[in-house]
Amino acid sequence: MMFSLPSTFLTILFTTLIIIAEDATATVAGARSIHPIQHTLVRRAVRNLHRHAADQTHSLAKDLRMAFGGILPRANDPNADSGHHVYCKMGRKQTPFSTPPSSDGNSTTTAVGGAASTTKKGGPKTTTTKGGSAPTATNAPTSSWKLTESHAGSSFFDGWNFFTGGDPTNGIVDYIDEGTARGNGLLEVNSAGNAVMRVETTPVVTGTRKSVRISSKTSFNGGLFIMDSVHMPSGCGSWPAFWTNGPHWPFNGEIDIIEGVHDYTNNQATIHTDVGCTLASKSPTSLAISGSLVAGTNCAANETGNQGCGIRAATSNSFGAGFNSAGGGVYAMKWDSTGIAIYFFPRNSIPDDINNEAPNPDSWGLPQARWPATTCDPFKFFVDHVAIFDTTLCGDWASGVWNAAGIPGQEQSCAQRTGVSTCEAFVRGNGNSFQDAYWEVKYVKMFAQK
Repeated sequence: MMFSLPSTFLTILFTTLIIIAEDATATVAGARSIHPIQHTLVRRAVRNLHRHAADQTHSLAKDLRMAFGGILPRANDPNADSGHHVYCKMGRKQTPFSTPPSSDGNSTTTAVGGAASTTKKGGPKTTTTKGGSAPTATNAPTSSWKLTESHAGSSFFDGWNFFTGGDPTNGIVDYIDEGTARGNGLLEVNSAGNAVMRVETTPVVTGTRKSVRISSKTSFNGGLFIMDSVHMPSGCGSWPAFWTNGPHWPFNGEIDIIEGVHDYTNNQATIHTDVGCTLASKSPTSLAISGSLVAGTNCAANETGNQGCGIRAATSNSFGAGFNSAGGGVYAMKWDSTGIAIYFFPRNSIPDDINNEAPNPDSWGLPQARWPATTCDPFKFFVDHVAIFDTTLCGDWASGVWNAAGIPGQEQSCAQRTGVSTCEAFVRGNGNSFQDAYWEVKYVKMFAQK
């Protein structure tokens, strides 16, 4: 590109000479002593040169813009190239110019050792810092829940107490301590890093079978409890549960997150409370749930023969063999000022916010079960709860429905399926039938509201 430099070039030249002269003067003055008259004459010559340069132009900056106008873009020029940005990191060496990412919303800026780099991603825009926390989608809603406790991997059992002794619900099991459970092969963290809890499978026993029941060392008053399991106990005679309970039953309440017996395939979530907690309706629409009520609206254990308020899931992959064949999934129990709610997500439908430990229950849709605070104060009827895993055999519920049929998954009664007249006789004489009666849990995480 061609341009002329008449007086402008001379101005620049004059200015350059001025700078050189000023520098020379300063250098001479600083290097050795000179006569004051000589020093004065030099500075006077410099000032004369400066005044001459000023006469040639009103503004050096203006002449520079004129001189290089064909090369440098103007700030307000719509045709100017704005495709370069400088990324600066505090306290770090400035990074080079780099071309910005495309504006398709799927780019990632990663900071590693203070330098910025841009790469294409197939997902949302994400900012990651090496040595920092896991990537977080910048366009994801902010969670109102913070992680307070996590149980996973080799340390899973560190946060739990082992209940020992007979079953309070009259099952024919003997709950054993951690050391005994490990020694008998009933407790482990497997090669996948999952916690496994089994029942004894000795072919024939005369009394009880060994089993495991654990409760969290921490107690809670409200929160969000999330449990990921790939397998749960199933089969005739089994009665597994994942639940929370207060220290004085039923006055401090019980929340059954996962529960069922025998070959059931649809989870039954239930609350058992002191007198005064009720449901306002039997209608799933009114309750805003996907499940259906299986008992009455009075949740008081002592007034309902311990039935409480039970809600059965609508899906056959939410419990037992159906749950296991689908690879399991995630259960979440939310306990806050709105009440108690239970959600289930099959393995292929777990929300990203759960995987990212930034749960957003408001985006999860209808819960499987819910007990609103309007007719059951969640902080009056539920106090100081611990989380519990257990597997009992027979007991009040499983023995009571040994001859019953018609529940989803239990199209035939266990008496018909096994040819054994009682639950207890079947359990004691058929240890191999309980090879599938085990929990395999990936993690349990507890969150509190921020």
